[in-house]
Amino acid sequence: MRGAGHPPCCLRALRVTALHVIKVLEANNVRYWLEGGSLLGAARHGDIIPWDYDVDLGIYLEDVTLCPELRGAQGGSLIDEEGFVWERAVEGDFFRVQYSQSNHLHVDLWPFYPRDGLMTRDSWTGHPQDIEFPERFLRPLQTLPFAGALVQAPNHHVELLKMKFGESAIEVPQYPNPAVLRIEGQ
Repeated sequence: MRGAGHPPCCLRALRVTALHVIKVLEANNVRYWLEGGSLLGAARHGDIIPWDYDVDLGIYLEDVTLCPELRGAQGGSLIDEEGFVWERAVEGDFFRVQYSQSNHLHVDLWPFYPRDGLMTRDSWTGHPQDIEFPERFLRPLQTLPFAGALVQAPNHHVELLKMKFGESAIEVPQYPNPAVLRIEGQ
């Protein structure tokens, strides 16, 4: 790849943030899974997509109350004992966890709930991959390598990724702005 990716320190901070959030969710029995581009990164190479600026996790809306950090973030922001900033996102009905007050690399937590067999949420970003999907992808969850750990992910994740991103999304990576960044040999 040419022209893409974060400096190593930023990618490390994003991994640390993701693994911290996952540890907190697991400790509080919050059901979570890799979502969107993070699931795509796990499927491609077991890690964060090099040019991605965040990690996306889906959570069950009904589990938000199980986690003190999420409850504390409902009305603003909360800094946990390790310095991570938990907050309700201003752009919609979801949560964001930042590496620190000064470093805004973050994990987005998307609260989903089942409706008529589909997982949906109250806040959508307008990205083409933001679609409802059958809850069967979450029952049961599986684990995939991601950011140096095994984390929860939808079962039949390749099928789900094809639904969200198209048939060749795993094999043919697309940069967010292909006119500026390109893959070697293309």
